[in-house]
Amino acid sequence: MLVVVASRHDKAAEALVTNWAAHGHGVSLLTPEDLSVVGWRHYLSSIDGEAGEENSSSSPAAVVGGVASALDQITGVLTRLPSIFEQELLHIVPEDRAYIATEMNAFLIAWLSSLKCPVLNRPTPTYLLGPAWRPEQWVYAAAQLGIPVCPVRRQSSMSANVCPQVLEKSSVKVTVVGDRCLGEVEKTLASHARRIADAAQVDLLTVHFSSSESPAEFLGADLWIDISAPDVADAILEYLSGGNAKC
Repeated sequence: MLVVVASRHDKAAEALVTNWAAHGHGVSLLTPEDLSVVGWRHYLSSIDGEAGEENSSSSPAAVVGGVASALDQITGVLTRLPSIFEQELLHIVPEDRAYIATEMNAFLIAWLSSLKCPVLNRPTPTYLLGPAWRPEQWVYAAAQLGIPVCPVRRQSSMSANVCPQVLEKSSVKVTVVGDRCLGEVEKTLASHARRIADAAQVDLLTVHFSSSESPAEFLGADLWIDISAPDVADAILEYLSGGNAKC
């Protein structure tokens, strides 16, 4: 079973699950509400990597779509939640939502990090989608790789901007899914995109360039992917199913 971790308001995730299921793939949506349903079993590993003796007779389990499932039934996970937001927890009394959201977030980070199956992307301690890098950090990482970059400029009255005039007029994007690079760009730029994903230690990333031809400048990167694009959805499905075609 494939699992998509997402908000119940994420229409793109809902459509993706519906489409995959219609084509015969076992897939379910895991929302923050599932974290409140009885049936979860998650154990911290001992030093030798095995569950403690007191838990040896009870296998790990997760609740997905309101149904408890054995952990070994989950074969791949796509994460679409940057964090658990208290506004999502309408089933929790208002005065407890902030605390519960924090606890759920910590649990989900631990659970996703422990999975042995493919996960796009694995969480970091502060962000469920991967590294919560600021624009300056993405640009710095690209520059360290020798990739031409557009500097980030800040003004005291504005938030960070990454060459906004270029992004509006002629920017192009490459979506990295594992070793696949999707986008109408030169092979060199596809290679740049994969190298940036490697630097961030992620396998799902959208990278923006100033044009489709070299030497285009790196403009920025985004961990929030447009999964409504059919080629991106197909590449994600292939990755989670164990395939990983080259660029």
